[in-house]
Amino acid sequence: MSASKTPAKIDELAPLLGRIADALDRLSPPREVAADFDAADAFVWHAGESALEPIGEVSRIDLHLLHGIQSQRDTLAENTRRFAAGLPANNALLWGARGMGKSSLVKAIHGNIVETNPGSLKLVEIHREDIPSLPRLLKLLRGGEHRHVLFCDDLSFNNDDASYKSLKAVLEGGIEGRPGNVIFYATSNRRHLMPRDMMENERSTAINPSEAVEEKVSLSDRFGLWLGFHNCSQDEFLTMLDGYCKHYSLAISSEDLRAQAIEWSMTRGARNGRVAWQFIQDLAGRMGVRID
Repeated sequence: MSASKTPAKIDELAPLLGRIADALDRLSPPREVAADFDAADAFVWHAGESALEPIGEVSRIDLHLLHGIQSQRDTLAENTRRFAAGLPANNALLWGARGMGKSSLVKAIHGNIVETNPGSLKLVEIHREDIPSLPRLLKLLRGGEHRHVLFCDDLSFNNDDASYKSLKAVLEGGIEGRPGNVIFYATSNRRHLMPRDMMENERSTAINPSEAVEEKVSLSDRFGLWLGFHNCSQDEFLTMLDGYCKHYSLAISSEDLRAQAIEWSMTRGARNGRVAWQFIQDLAGRMGVRID
């Protein structure tokens, strides 16, 4: 009697066992998908799929059009060229005012290098929320024949965010550390990547305030290059616009350009590279000129 009931019981358990197996599959980490680094010069990391998506055309501005940040441009370009050539180079933190070309500079330098030396350098973008997946990404990049600039735009951490500790271990100090064929570039509006109130809270509540703050600040110390970006002057703003007008053959007198640009910047409440580019797009549209 009991033997005849066994198959029925197994049949009843099959759907339950199937659901358990599906749940375990969802909980297990995704398999890393090997990337074809010859498919493109730039990639975006998708942590959910553990995959690198090739980007055929990167949205960037020509390097020579980035005005007002010559010192930062030259320093970062030299660091990147050394790295692409297989020489020692530093991680870089580009911090400061919004819209002053931090991320544009990273993409422009990469574009300039691959234009003169195709395939010599790969740009890999990782989103801020995917920082905890860095070890998986580095596993894919480590030891390959290509050299990679790992780029995170608008990097910062909030009060309840502990993922900065994993970034610290990756940049320096972990057992494996950063692979020799990978360099890390990040942009941020904060010099120390932490909000001031977060650091002040640590100072006021910790048993040893100086050690608590040092723990937060030490993340930015992992970057050998600190490049500061500050709001530009009116003359620098007009120089940016003049360069764009010449590059895109926008026929406008210096007097008209100055008057329109000043009015535009006043309505935006800012003078920076982003506002300058927005003005040029508006001007070109009004003049019927295409910008490629």
